[in-house]
Formats: sequence, structure tokens, C-alpha cells
Amino acid sequence: MQTILESQQFTIIKPQNSITAANAYLLEKKLTTALRQNSHLNILVDMQQVEFMDSSGLMALISSCKLAQSLQKRFSLCSISNGLKIIIELTQLDNAFEIFASEAAYKETL
Repeated sequence: MQTILESQQFTIIKPQNSITAANAYLLEKKLTTALRQNSHLNILVDMQQVEFMDSSGLMALISSCKLAQSLQKRFSLCSISNGLKIIIELTQLDNAFEIFASEAAYKETL
């Protein structure tokens, strides 16, 4: 479902396909584990391979973002498709998430 890559400065989690009620819990569990067990202060969720996301997927991201804030870690999204971007903007979550056009754009901020 997702790939986890670690560098010296941050951890990248790359979910794939669709994030729905059927698998959102697994994504949230992976994100929670990465946030709690990882010494990195930066977590990047690369959404490039995500084709669809329902409200359960959004809730997984929101919960993870809140956990990151409570742990004083940076939680960011990148490479969001136009379809997902519309959903995030319509729900006004673009103000809640730090969003980058690409992984390269994110790396420039470190």
C-alpha cells in the first residue's frame, strides 16, 4: 500500500492507489508509527501515486497531522493530483496542511 523511505533529515511515506475506508486505517497506523518511533522531525507524505481519497483518507491525514503537531514534528504533503487538490481545497484543509508541489520543492525548505 505504501513505501517508506528515510533520509538523514526526513521520512517520506508514499501511499499508493486509493485511500478509502477499506485501507485508511493502515495508512494512519503507518503514519502514527513513523511519527512516534522515528527520530526525524520531518515527515513528508508523497501523494503522487494516490488516485482517489475519500473522507476516511482525509481523516487519516488530519489525525496524523494533529499527532505531528502534538509531538512538535513537521508534517507535510506533496505531489497532490488536481483531483485530490480540489477535495482538500473544498474542505478547506489546504490551510491545515503544509503542501508542496513536489518532493524537490519540499527539500528546498530543509
